[in-house]
Amino acid sequence: MIRTAFILFALVLLFLILAPFQIIGIVCNNSLQRSVPVLFHRILCRIIGVRINQIGKRTQDRPALILSNHASWLDISVLGAVAPIVFVSKSEVADWPVFGVLAKLQRTIFIERERRHKTGEATRSMAERLRGGDAVLLFPEGTSSDGIRILPFRSALIGAVHHAIGDSSHHDSVTVQPVSLAYVQYGGIQIGRALRDKVAWYGETELLPHLLGVIAQGAVDVTVTWGEPVAYGMNADRKQIARDAESAVRRMTAAALRAPEKDRRQPITQSIPSWA
Repeated sequence: MIRTAFILFALVLLFLILAPFQIIGIVCNNSLQRSVPVLFHRILCRIIGVRINQIGKRTQDRPALILSNHASWLDISVLGAVAPIVFVSKSEVADWPVFGVLAKLQRTIFIERERRHKTGEATRSMAERLRGGDAVLLFPEGTSSDGIRILPFRSALIGAVHHAIGDSSHHDSVTVQPVSLAYVQYGGIQIGRALRDKVAWYGETELLPHLLGVIAQGAVDVTVTWGEPVAYGMNADRKQIARDAESAVRRMTAAALRAPEKDRRQPITQSIPSWA
Protein backbone atom coordinates (compact mmCIF):
# COMPACT_ATOMS: atom_id res chain seq x y z
CA MET A 1 0.00 0.00 0.00
CA ILE A 2 2.83 2.41 0.87
CA ARG A 3 4.64 1.50 -2.36
CA THR A 4 1.50 2.11 -4.44
CA ALA A 5 0.81 5.47 -2.79
CA PHE A 6 4.41 6.59 -3.27
CA ILE A 7 4.44 5.58 -6.95
CA LEU A 8 1.13 7.32 -7.66
CA PHE A 9 2.43 10.48 -5.99
CA ALA A 10 5.64 10.30 -8.00
CA LEU A 11 3.72 9.86 -11.26
CA VAL A 12 1.47 12.84 -10.53
CA LEU A 13 4.54 14.95 -9.75
CA LEU A 14 6.21 13.74 -12.95
CA PHE A 15 3.17 14.74 -14.98
CA LEU A 16 2.95 18.19 -13.39
CA ILE A 17 6.61 18.85 -14.12
CA LEU A 18 6.68 17.64 -17.74
CA ALA A 19 3.19 18.52 -19.02
CA PRO A 20 3.94 22.27 -19.44
CA PHE A 21 7.00 21.46 -21.58
CA GLN A 22 4.93 19.12 -23.75
CA ILE A 23 2.23 21.75 -24.21
CA ILE A 24 4.88 24.27 -25.25
CA GLY A 25 6.29 21.72 -27.71
CA ILE A 26 2.88 21.11 -29.28
CA VAL A 27 1.93 24.79 -29.47
CA CYS A 28 5.31 25.81 -30.91
CA ASN A 29 5.58 22.65 -33.03
CA ASN A 30 9.15 22.00 -31.95
CA SER A 31 11.22 18.99 -30.90
CA LEU A 32 9.90 19.03 -27.33
CA GLN A 33 6.68 17.40 -28.49
CA ARG A 34 8.67 14.29 -29.42
CA SER A 35 11.37 14.23 -26.72
CA VAL A 36 9.22 14.99 -23.64
CA PRO A 37 6.99 11.88 -24.01
CA VAL A 38 10.11 9.68 -24.30
CA LEU A 39 11.47 11.14 -21.07
CA PHE A 40 8.08 10.76 -19.36
CA HIS A 41 7.71 7.09 -20.32
CA ARG A 42 11.29 6.22 -19.40
CA ILE A 43 10.93 7.72 -15.94
CA LEU A 44 7.50 6.11 -15.55
CA CYS A 45 8.95 2.68 -16.40
CA ARG A 46 11.81 3.24 -13.99
CA ILE A 47 9.42 4.24 -11.17
CA ILE A 48 7.07 1.29 -11.71
CA GLY A 49 9.92 -1.17 -12.15
CA VAL A 50 9.57 -2.04 -15.84
CA ARG A 51 12.89 -3.19 -17.30
CA ILE A 52 13.19 -3.03 -21.07
CA ASN A 53 15.56 -5.15 -23.14
CA GLN A 54 15.92 -4.29 -26.82
CA ILE A 55 16.95 -6.54 -29.69
CA GLY A 56 17.63 -5.02 -33.07
CA LYS A 57 17.31 -1.36 -34.04
CA ARG A 58 14.43 0.87 -35.05
CA THR A 59 14.55 2.35 -38.49
CA GLN A 60 15.73 5.91 -39.05
CA ASP A 61 14.00 6.09 -42.44
CA ARG A 62 11.10 8.47 -43.08
CA PRO A 63 8.17 8.12 -43.45
CA ALA A 64 8.00 5.19 -41.00
CA LEU A 65 4.98 3.10 -40.02
CA ILE A 66 5.60 0.71 -37.09
CA LEU A 67 3.36 -2.33 -36.58
CA SER A 68 3.28 -3.97 -33.14
CA ASN A 69 1.46 -6.68 -31.24
CA HIS A 70 -0.62 -5.48 -28.29
CA ALA A 71 -0.79 -7.17 -24.88
CA SER A 72 -1.20 -4.53 -22.17
CA TRP A 73 -1.70 -0.87 -21.31
CA LEU A 74 2.00 -1.08 -20.44
CA ASP A 75 2.76 -1.34 -24.16
CA ILE A 76 2.29 2.41 -24.53
CA SER A 77 4.93 3.26 -21.94
CA VAL A 78 7.34 0.54 -23.07
CA LEU A 79 7.26 1.63 -26.72
CA GLY A 80 7.06 5.30 -25.77
CA ALA A 81 10.23 4.86 -23.72
CA VAL A 82 12.32 3.45 -26.56
CA ALA A 83 11.32 5.80 -29.41
CA PRO A 84 9.47 9.04 -30.14
CA ILE A 85 6.22 7.61 -31.51
CA VAL A 86 2.75 8.80 -32.38
CA PHE A 87 0.21 6.14 -31.40
CA VAL A 88 -3.07 5.22 -33.06
CA SER A 89 -5.84 4.46 -30.57
CA LYS A 90 -9.57 3.81 -30.44
CA SER A 91 -11.62 6.99 -30.09
CA GLU A 92 -13.13 6.18 -26.68
CA VAL A 93 -9.71 6.45 -25.05
CA ALA A 94 -9.89 10.22 -25.61
CA ASP A 95 -12.73 10.40 -23.07
CA TRP A 96 -11.10 8.25 -20.38
CA PRO A 97 -10.19 10.08 -17.17
CA VAL A 98 -6.45 10.78 -16.91
CA PHE A 99 -5.55 8.41 -19.76
CA GLY A 100 -7.41 10.55 -22.27
CA VAL A 101 -5.39 13.62 -21.28
CA LEU A 102 -2.13 11.67 -21.48
CA ALA A 103 -3.07 10.30 -24.90
CA LYS A 104 -3.86 13.76 -26.24
CA LEU A 105 -0.57 15.14 -24.93
CA GLN A 106 1.14 12.22 -26.68
CA ARG A 107 -0.48 13.55 -29.91
CA THR A 108 -2.37 10.28 -30.36
CA ILE A 109 -4.43 9.74 -33.50
CA PHE A 110 -7.93 8.62 -32.47
CA ILE A 111 -9.97 6.38 -34.73
CA GLU A 112 -13.54 5.07 -34.67
CA ARG A 113 -13.02 1.41 -35.48
CA GLU A 114 -16.72 0.57 -35.35
CA ARG A 115 -17.49 3.03 -38.15
CA ARG A 116 -15.96 1.79 -41.36
CA HIS A 117 -16.69 5.05 -43.19
CA LYS A 118 -14.31 6.75 -40.74
CA THR A 119 -11.38 4.57 -41.80
CA GLY A 120 -10.49 6.89 -44.68
CA GLU A 121 -10.40 9.87 -42.33
CA ALA A 122 -8.14 7.98 -39.92
CA THR A 123 -5.72 6.92 -42.66
CA ARG A 124 -5.51 10.50 -43.90
CA SER A 125 -4.59 11.63 -40.37
CA MET A 126 -1.93 8.94 -40.16
CA ALA A 127 -0.59 9.89 -43.58
CA GLU A 128 -0.35 13.54 -42.55
CA ARG A 129 1.74 12.60 -39.51
CA LEU A 130 3.92 10.30 -41.59
CA ARG A 131 4.63 13.03 -44.11
CA GLY A 132 5.35 15.42 -41.24
CA GLY A 133 8.23 13.23 -40.04
CA ASP A 134 6.54 11.37 -37.18
CA ALA A 135 6.94 7.65 -36.69
CA VAL A 136 3.37 6.32 -36.43
CA LEU A 137 2.75 3.15 -34.44
CA LEU A 138 -0.28 1.00 -35.12
CA PHE A 139 -1.56 -2.04 -33.21
CA PRO A 140 -3.01 -3.92 -36.21
CA GLU A 141 -4.59 -6.66 -34.08
CA GLY A 142 -7.25 -4.10 -33.18
CA THR A 143 -7.34 -5.25 -29.54
CA SER A 144 -5.02 -6.60 -26.86
CA SER A 145 -4.24 -10.30 -26.46
CA ASP A 146 -2.78 -12.49 -23.72
CA GLY A 147 0.75 -11.67 -24.86
CA ILE A 148 1.43 -15.21 -26.09
CA ARG A 149 -0.88 -15.45 -29.07
CA ILE A 150 -0.61 -12.99 -31.93
CA LEU A 151 -4.03 -12.13 -33.35
CA PRO A 152 -4.52 -11.58 -37.10
CA PHE A 153 -3.27 -8.18 -38.28
CA ARG A 154 -5.98 -6.03 -39.84
CA SER A 155 -4.96 -4.26 -43.01
CA ALA A 156 -7.48 -1.40 -43.34
CA LEU A 157 -5.43 1.28 -41.56
CA ILE A 158 -2.23 0.14 -43.22
CA GLY A 159 -3.67 1.89 -46.26
CA ALA A 160 -2.12 5.02 -44.72
CA VAL A 161 1.11 4.10 -46.48
CA HIS A 162 -0.61 4.66 -49.82
CA HIS A 163 -2.06 7.98 -48.72
CA ALA A 164 1.34 9.10 -47.45
CA ILE A 165 2.99 8.31 -50.76
CA GLY A 166 0.21 9.51 -53.03
CA ASP A 167 -0.05 12.92 -51.36
CA SER A 168 3.69 13.54 -51.11
CA SER A 169 5.98 15.08 -53.66
CA HIS A 170 9.06 14.12 -51.63
CA HIS A 171 8.55 10.39 -51.02
CA ASP A 172 7.89 7.42 -53.26
CA SER A 173 7.87 4.81 -50.49
CA VAL A 174 7.01 4.32 -46.82
CA THR A 175 9.15 2.18 -44.52
CA VAL A 176 7.16 -0.37 -42.53
CA GLN A 177 8.86 -1.97 -39.52
CA PRO A 178 7.39 -4.73 -37.34
CA VAL A 179 8.17 -4.68 -33.62
CA SER A 180 7.46 -7.35 -31.02
CA LEU A 181 6.64 -6.94 -27.33
CA ALA A 182 7.20 -9.98 -25.11
CA TYR A 183 6.67 -9.79 -21.34
CA VAL A 184 9.10 -12.38 -20.02
CA GLN A 185 9.28 -11.96 -16.23
CA TYR A 186 7.02 -10.69 -13.46
CA GLY A 187 8.41 -10.21 -9.96
CA GLY A 188 11.55 -12.07 -11.01
CA ILE A 189 9.59 -15.15 -12.09
CA GLN A 190 9.40 -16.37 -15.68
CA ILE A 191 5.96 -15.51 -17.05
CA GLY A 192 3.97 -18.57 -18.04
CA ARG A 193 0.25 -18.94 -18.57
CA ALA A 194 -0.36 -18.83 -14.80
CA LEU A 195 1.14 -15.32 -14.52
CA ARG A 196 0.06 -14.01 -17.93
CA ASP A 197 -2.97 -12.14 -16.52
CA LYS A 198 -0.72 -10.26 -14.11
CA VAL A 199 0.80 -8.32 -17.01
CA ALA A 200 -1.44 -8.79 -20.05
CA TRP A 201 -4.57 -6.65 -20.01
CA TYR A 202 -7.21 -8.07 -22.30
CA GLY A 203 -10.72 -9.43 -22.49
CA GLU A 204 -13.03 -8.19 -19.73
CA THR A 205 -10.26 -7.34 -17.26
CA GLU A 206 -10.90 -3.98 -15.60
CA LEU A 207 -8.16 -1.42 -16.14
CA LEU A 208 -7.81 0.21 -12.71
CA PRO A 209 -7.42 -2.98 -10.62
CA HIS A 210 -4.97 -4.35 -13.18
CA LEU A 211 -2.96 -1.13 -13.19
CA LEU A 212 -2.79 -1.00 -9.39
CA GLY A 213 -1.72 -4.65 -9.31
CA VAL A 214 1.23 -3.99 -11.62
CA ILE A 215 2.22 -0.88 -9.65
CA ALA A 216 2.05 -2.77 -6.35
CA GLN A 217 4.26 -5.61 -7.58
CA GLY A 218 6.60 -3.96 -10.09
CA ALA A 219 9.62 -5.80 -11.50
CA VAL A 220 8.30 -6.44 -14.99
CA ASP A 221 10.80 -7.52 -17.66
CA VAL A 222 9.87 -6.98 -21.30
CA THR A 223 11.77 -7.69 -24.50
CA VAL A 224 11.29 -5.32 -27.43
CA THR A 225 12.44 -6.84 -30.73
CA TRP A 226 12.73 -4.71 -33.85
CA GLY A 227 12.16 -6.52 -37.12
CA GLU A 228 13.52 -5.83 -40.57
CA PRO A 229 12.24 -2.54 -42.01
CA VAL A 230 10.84 -2.76 -45.53
CA ALA A 231 10.19 0.13 -47.92
CA TYR A 232 6.85 -0.19 -49.72
CA GLY A 233 5.78 1.78 -52.77
CA MET A 234 2.41 2.66 -54.23
CA ASN A 235 1.97 -0.78 -55.78
CA ALA A 236 2.29 -2.58 -52.44
CA ASP A 237 -0.68 -4.68 -51.30
CA ARG A 238 -1.78 -3.58 -47.81
CA LYS A 239 -3.00 -7.10 -47.04
CA GLN A 240 0.40 -8.52 -47.91
CA ILE A 241 2.08 -5.88 -45.74
CA ALA A 242 -0.15 -6.96 -42.84
CA ARG A 243 0.60 -10.66 -43.40
CA ASP A 244 4.34 -10.11 -43.59
CA ALA A 245 4.38 -7.98 -40.43
CA GLU A 246 2.16 -10.44 -38.55
CA SER A 247 4.47 -13.32 -39.45
CA ALA A 248 7.54 -11.38 -38.33
CA VAL A 249 5.97 -10.30 -35.02
CA ARG A 250 4.76 -13.83 -34.29
CA ARG A 251 8.25 -15.22 -34.92
CA MET A 252 10.02 -12.55 -32.83
CA THR A 253 7.59 -12.87 -29.92
CA ALA A 254 7.96 -16.65 -29.79
CA ALA A 255 11.76 -16.32 -29.85
CA ALA A 256 11.75 -13.75 -27.02
CA LEU A 257 9.47 -15.88 -24.84
CA ARG A 258 11.67 -18.95 -25.35
CA ALA A 259 15.02 -17.20 -24.87
CA PRO A 260 16.92 -18.06 -21.67
CA GLU A 261 17.62 -15.07 -19.43
CA LYS A 262 21.37 -15.15 -20.09
CA ASP A 263 20.76 -14.59 -23.82
CA ARG A 264 18.71 -11.42 -23.37
CA ARG A 265 20.27 -8.06 -24.13
CA GLN A 266 21.00 -5.41 -21.55
CA PRO A 267 18.26 -2.92 -20.58
CA ILE A 268 18.02 0.29 -22.58
CA THR A 269 20.07 3.30 -21.59
CA GLN A 270 18.25 6.30 -20.20
CA SER A 271 19.35 8.85 -22.82
CA ILE A 272 16.67 10.30 -25.09
CA PRO A 273 17.11 8.90 -28.60
CA SER A 274 17.12 11.11 -31.65
CA TRP A 275 14.38 10.73 -34.26
CA ALA A 276 15.83 13.24 -36.73
